[in-house]
Amino acid sequence: MERDTCDAREASSSADIQNSWIEAQDSLKTRLVTEDDFRWQLPTTTTGTTTTTAIGGGECCFGVLKYVGGVDISFAKDDPSVACGTLVVLDLQTLEVVYDDYSVVTLHIPYVPGFLAFREAPILLQLLEKMRTCDHPFYPQMLMVDGNGILHPRGFGLACHLGVLANLPTIGIGTNLHHVDGLTQSTVRQLLETKGNLGEDIITLRGDSGRTWGAAMQSNPGALKPIYISVGHRISLATAVKIARMTCKYRIPEPIRQADIRSRDYLRKHQLAG
Repeated sequence: MERDTCDAREASSSADIQNSWIEAQDSLKTRLVTEDDFRWQLPTTTTGTTTTTAIGGGECCFGVLKYVGGVDISFAKDDPSVACGTLVVLDLQTLEVVYDDYSVVTLHIPYVPGFLAFREAPILLQLLEKMRTCDHPFYPQMLMVDGNGILHPRGFGLACHLGVLANLPTIGIGTNLHHVDGLTQSTVRQLLETKGNLGEDIITLRGDSGRTWGAAMQSNPGALKPIYISVGHRISLATAVKIARMTCKYRIPEPIRQADIRSRDYLRKHQLAG
């Protein structure tokens, strides 16, 4: 009897937490911007020279996009509650890492599908805030997130959550497809194969409702699986795709790939030191 009562209390508490997350998510969603809203220019490289293309919502520009951030979180194999959040910043022209920082924490918030941001965003926001507070010269002009943006069951993934709270243009890069609005991996792969036969490597992810959720891109000729690009905040899908192309040396865009490599390595060293 006592066990049944405890189970009922836990279920009620879990429902209350999830309801509070839904309210917070809905509130943040009202601040979401899904079009270009920045004042830097996007560099365009042509035959050995670099020109700039003015893209953004401002009338004047503050330089060319140079510093692109990437964030990722890795988890300890023997204890999934131990996580290492990593922020890297790359020079867009060279794709070399010019800044990195780490935070190893013990997470007490469980993973709940659709609400990943409430578990992971605080770690990443802390790293961004630390850099911003120090007025670091390499503070990213935009951020690539290992996670989805609006390509999400509730239309508001980690990239949206992080972008709104940090007030940064963000792009979501997923390696697995959320099955929303009739989208399926098998259908996407068939469409990509058809496009590939025509020499194209990207398709727009348009659901049964007619809504555009993002894009699937065969980012590297040797990659067997596509990446899924979606709007995070203050950036359009067209610009997100252009930046993803600029940063792909391999399948995964370099800012996220470097964040992943370094977070795993740092976590391993941290555990060995511990």
